[in-house]
Amino acid sequence: MKADSEPVRIGAAPEWTLIRHDDVSSIFPIADLLMAAAHADGRLDTREREKALEMIAKLLDCEWNDLPPVLVIRVADFDPEAFELGRCVESFRDMTPRERRRLVAMVREVCDADGSFDLEEDNFVMALVLFLALTEEDVGDLVFRVAPGLDGPLKRVFDVLFAGTFLVSAWPLLLAIGLAVRTTSKGPALFKQRRYGQGGEEIEVWKFRTMSVQENDAKVTQASKNDVRVTALGRVLRRTSLDELPQFVNVLLGTMSVVGPRPHAVAHNRHYKTQILEYTLRHKVKPGITGWAQVNGWRGETDTLDKMVGRVDHDLAYMRDWSLWMDLRIVWLTVFGSKVRQNAY
Repeated sequence: MKADSEPVRIGAAPEWTLIRHDDVSSIFPIADLLMAAAHADGRLDTREREKALEMIAKLLDCEWNDLPPVLVIRVADFDPEAFELGRCVESFRDMTPRERRRLVAMVREVCDADGSFDLEEDNFVMALVLFLALTEEDVGDLVFRVAPGLDGPLKRVFDVLFAGTFLVSAWPLLLAIGLAVRTTSKGPALFKQRRYGQGGEEIEVWKFRTMSVQENDAKVTQASKNDVRVTALGRVLRRTSLDELPQFVNVLLGTMSVVGPRPHAVAHNRHYKTQILEYTLRHKVKPGITGWAQVNGWRGETDTLDKMVGRVDHDLAYMRDWSLWMDLRIVWLTVFGSKVRQNAY
């Protein structure tokens, strides 16, 4: 898989119709908005800048390298620190909802031009939607909304009670597994791997060690079928998911949830965020010990892009449709379901 391949979007790409203008000065607010979108993630990517210029040119029905000098200067002198979204949006108050939606679609395209769907960019689009007074029906395919309560107190109470009860009752099992890992292979009982948590911040995820190596660097090779790095005991732990049990400590610490999108190694995160535009949306919520993707068979090695797309698609579906009942169902399927054992190497 090439890092510079065309990034995948889950679902249909948004359509937008040109909002043509004859007066160059009337383009200024839109040009400012598109340049602000290009700066939304804290840096100006060349592809995002060129996409903004391309759209500005289309509004004037010309080529981007034929833009009026006054617009070229305005774009070149744009200062993201001085930009105020609320003041800029006042220029669009007379637009129809359909025209305002087109603005959001244009901003979305600029943000996606670098092949990365960053949280900062998504927050910028969401803020624009609110300022433009658009409804969810207006922009449902352009923004992503997390189910109400997914990051609320009810979810946290469930996590603490479930994790606390499990650790208090299962500590003999955890101790036995830890001793077995230490005595059957060289190395520590626990393996702490750097992964991304809520908000894209790095966290340490605890696991029982299942391999003879402890990869935690810029390159991490996923476990595959008949992987020689996996120990004999490790195969049993991975197939039964017992290697994940120490992550209940992560849940109590507040860096993980019992149910949520599974966290991936930092190296894998950095790769897939450039391959799947919606990938980083998973970081809107805490990662989980188990998840909707895992109980539906999307577990294990992601040796093709389609497999990771399927996993991310299920993660986003969980985030949109979350309920406490859904969490309970996922926990049940994790223990008693058959699909969760698939591809567990």
